[in-house]
Amino acid sequence: QVQPVESGGGLVQPGGSLRLSCAASGRIFSISDRGWYRQTPGKPRELVASISASGSTNYADSVKGRFTISRDNAKNTVYVQMNSLTPEDTAVYYCVYRYTGFDGYEYVHWGQGTQVTVSS
Repeated sequence: QVQPVESGGGLVQPGGSLRLSCAASGRIFSISDRGWYRQTPGKPRELVASISASGSTNYADSVKGRFTISRDNAKNTVYVQMNSLTPEDTAVYYCVYRYTGFDGYEYVHWGQGTQVTVSS
């Protein structure tokens, strides 16, 4: 079973930057896409950014121009570089992998989440 594991969260001042990483262990036949979501208490989980198998990217309007998603296929890792952070970016950030296993079935696996807090 594939298990994504996030890292890189923490406390940062407004205007600062963080880079989140998500590495997935396990065997994957083919990846459909990978993405980052975030969630704050009392609100639904929302898409931050995603990157397809072909490399095309998609961003939430609230992070366009500030966040950049990228990947390293050799390391089976996806990143999100977050710049110009504001307190509104404070949330738990989750990584998600959508992929096809060697058994031919499609799977969606979430990481455990990493806290990002933007505060002075």
